[in-house]
Amino acid sequence: MSEPAAEVDPMTQPSADPDTDLDVEFLIVTGMSGAGRSTVGHVLEDLGWFVVDNLPPPLLVDLVDLAHRVSRRPGRRHRRVAAIVDVRAREFSDSLSGAIDRLRQSGRTPTVIFLDATDEALVRRFESVRRPHPLQGQGRLLDGIQAERKLLGELRSSASVLIDTSGLNVHQLTRKITPLFSQIEQRTRLAVVPFGFKYGVPLDADFVFDMRFLPNPFWVPELRSLTGTDAPVSEFVFSEPGAEEFVDRVAALMETVAAGYEREGRRYVTLAVGCTGGKHRSVAVAEALGRRLEGDAFATFVVHRDLGRE
Repeated sequence: MSEPAAEVDPMTQPSADPDTDLDVEFLIVTGMSGAGRSTVGHVLEDLGWFVVDNLPPPLLVDLVDLAHRVSRRPGRRHRRVAAIVDVRAREFSDSLSGAIDRLRQSGRTPTVIFLDATDEALVRRFESVRRPHPLQGQGRLLDGIQAERKLLGELRSSASVLIDTSGLNVHQLTRKITPLFSQIEQRTRLAVVPFGFKYGVPLDADFVFDMRFLPNPFWVPELRSLTGTDAPVSEFVFSEPGAEEFVDRVAALMETVAAGYEREGRRYVTLAVGCTGGKHRSVAVAEALGRRLEGDAFATFVVHRDLGRE
C-alpha cells in the first residue's frame, strides 16, 4: 500500500510567480518623526489591514512573500498588509529605497505613503510629549528634525502619496486617511482641501486655487458666524460673478489630467482651495467641487483643514 501524500502547507512553500499570485495590497508608511505614522497605523488596523510597526527595511521583501503565501490559504484570498518604517532603523533611507527597488523588480510594487509636517509643527509635537528626536543626539530638537528631513528628501519626492499633517489633529488625520485606504479603489483618490491662507498653504497640495477674488461673506453680519457648509453662505458665494465659471473650469481641468494620472499610476491627488480664513468662500467652493468631480475618474472627498479653527 502506498503511503498517503503529505499535506502541503502553503506557508512553507515558495511563493508563486507574482503575476499569478492572489491579490495582496502592500503599503509602506513612512515620513517625518512626529508627523503621525502611529495614528495612520491605528487607522489602518481599524480598517482591517495587517500592520507591522518599526519593521527593518531588509525584511520588507520577506513580509510581502509571507503575505502572498498566506493569501493562498482557503478563505484568505485578499491580504492588505502595511509596514511602518522610520529612522529608528539605522541606514534607513538607503536600505528602504533598496528594498522598494527589489519589490518593484519582482513585480510587487508597493504604495509608499509619506507623512510630512512643518518644522514648527514637529517641534510643537515633540515638546508636548517631552521626548527627544531620534536623530537629535546631543544637539537641539530642531537639529534632529533637519537631519531627518535631509535624510528623507529623495524618498519624499518619490512617494506614491504625500500627506501634510501640519494643520491636522488626530481626528482630522483619521478622516483623511480612512477614505484613502478603506477599500481597494481603482480610481484616483482626489482630496479637495479648503484652507485659510493665513494658516499657510497645505504642503501636499498638487493644485492651489485662490478664492479671494470673490467677496468675503465675513463682512456680511448675518453670515459671519456661519460657514461655507451652510446654505446662506453657499448661495451668497455662488451669486457672485465668476464663482460658477470657476467650478466649471476647474472641473474641465481635472477631467483633462485624469487620463494622464491613470497612465502614470497616480493614486492620490490634492486640490487645495484657499480663502483668507478657510471658513466661508473656500469651503463653499470646495463642497461644490467635491460634488462635481465625483465620478468615473475620481473618488472624491472633501477635507476641511481649517474649519472651526478661529
